[in-house]
Amino acid sequence: MNDPDVDVTRRTRLAAERTWLAWWRSGLTASTAALAVGGLVPQLIDGSRTPYIVLGCGYALLAAAVFVAAGLRRVNVARALERGEYQEVGEGVVWGLSFVALVLALGTLAIIIIQP
Repeated sequence: MNDPDVDVTRRTRLAAERTWLAWWRSGLTASTAALAVGGLVPQLIDGSRTPYIVLGCGYALLAAAVFVAAGLRRVNVARALERGEYQEVGEGVVWGLSFVALVLALGTLAIIIIQP
């Protein structure tokens, strides 16, 4: 016979783990963008490479921030679960990462439009 409390706790912890892995996938995606935009594209174009390298560095910094946020989030969720509580993602983290991603997306758009 399964104890319902143990089952709920197990499912909650597994859901938290899936969320942590989703953060990691986002960080890996930003790392891939950094490599492509900042490392590969500058080797393929004839124009100025600087905007692509700067943009690639921005994506790399975003990736690093996502990995740090993922680790902090995982620790905070685990501690909250131990206390039987819920831990929300801070609004500062959400707005900060969203702002950086927006700036990088707009920067990418600008470079695409401006570069011949």
